[in-house]
Amino acid sequence: MRTVTCDLCPRHCRLKEGERGDCRVRANIDGKLYSLVYGKACAAHVDPIEKKPVFHVLPGSSSFSIATAGCNLHCLYCQNWQISQRPPEETPNIDLPPASVVENARRYDCRSIAYTYTDPIVFYEYTLDTSRLAKDQGLLNILVTAGYIEQEPLKALCPFITAANVDLKGMSDDFYRRMSQGTLTPVLEAILTMKRMGVHVEITNLLVPTWNDTDKDILALIRWIKEHCGSDTPLHFSRFWPTHELQNLPPTPEETLTHAWELARAEGLSFVYAGNMPGHPGNNTFCPGCGKILIRRRGYQILSSNLAEGTCDACGSRIPGIWK
Repeated sequence: MRTVTCDLCPRHCRLKEGERGDCRVRANIDGKLYSLVYGKACAAHVDPIEKKPVFHVLPGSSSFSIATAGCNLHCLYCQNWQISQRPPEETPNIDLPPASVVENARRYDCRSIAYTYTDPIVFYEYTLDTSRLAKDQGLLNILVTAGYIEQEPLKALCPFITAANVDLKGMSDDFYRRMSQGTLTPVLEAILTMKRMGVHVEITNLLVPTWNDTDKDILALIRWIKEHCGSDTPLHFSRFWPTHELQNLPPTPEETLTHAWELARAEGLSFVYAGNMPGHPGNNTFCPGCGKILIRRRGYQILSSNLAEGTCDACGSRIPGIWK
C-alpha cells in the first residue's frame, strides 16, 4: 500500500490508500494524489470586484467568482463554513470546467475571474488551469486566499494571477493555531513572494473582539506591512460578525474599526479601508499626496471617481493598482 505526500500546503499530509488530506478534497487513489473537486464548483456568482475586497483593480467592474468545497484552514469564524468545512459529497456542485468558467465570465460581462469563498489553494489545479486560460483570453485573475501554501506551487501560479487579497489573520503563531489550526510564517512568505512576482496584493485583517483587536495586535500587523510590503499596500480592516463557532462574541464595535483605520493612517499606510461598514469614510480611496477623495464608495458601490488613468486629477500623484 503506497503512501503519498501532498506538498501543496504546509500541512504536508501523508495519505495512505483511500485517505484524504486535512482539506477533505485531495485523496490518495491507487497510490496517486488526486483532486476531488477539479471543475466541480459549489459556488459561482457575478460579484462586484469590491466584494473580494479588491479596491485598486478596475473599480466598479464585475468579477465571475467561483469556489469548490474544502479548505486547508479551519477558522472558528468562517462565514462560508457550510462549504469550506465540508467534503464535496456534502455540497451542491455543478460541472464547470475551466473553459466554461471563462465562457461565463465573458457572457456576464466580467473583466476578471475571482477564486474565492473557500480557499483556492485547495482547488489549486482548477485555479491554475482556469487562470492560464483566462489570461490568454484577456481576463484578469483575482486570488482571494489565506495564503497557506508552499512556495513551489505558489510560484507556478503567480505568473497567471493579476491581483490577490490575502487574509492576514493576526501576527502570532499562537493566534493562528487557536483560530485556524495553521501557522503564521507561510502566510507572510506567500505575501512577500506574490509581491516580488508582480502580483498586486491587498491585505485584509478581520478584527475579532478579544482575539486580535488590541493596539499591540493591530500595530504589529501595520508595521509588518509597512516594513516588508510598502506603505502603498492597501490594507482592509474588516468587521467581525458572530458566526460558525464564534457566535458567543459580539460584532466588532464600530469604534474599534475606526481606531484601527486611524492607527494605520497615522503609522504611514497610504491606503487603508474599513470594511463591512457602509458609509464609513474608510470605504473611500484618498490621495496620499493631497488628501482628496479619489474614489468615493458606499460599501461595494462606486459613487464617484477622480482618477485620471491611475493618477489623482488634482495633484497628479500616481496611485498603485490596475485602472484600465
